[in-house]
Amino acid sequence: MMGTMKEKPRYNVVSVRITDEECERLRQLQRKTMKSISEIMREAIQQVTPQVKGV
Repeated sequence: MMGTMKEKPRYNVVSVRITDEECERLRQLQRKTMKSISEIMREAIQQVTPQVKGV
C-alpha cells in the first residue's frame, strides 16, 4: 500500500502553549473519548465556529 491518497490530507501544524491544568484536561478528554488530541481540537473548532459571526 504505497502512497495512498487521502481525501482531505492535513499538512498544517498548529502549536499552542497551554497550562498544566489545560493539558491534564485534554489528557482526561483523550482517555474518556478514546480520541486523539488532534481530533478533540478539530471538534472544538467546529463547536466554536458557529458562535463567531463572519467565519
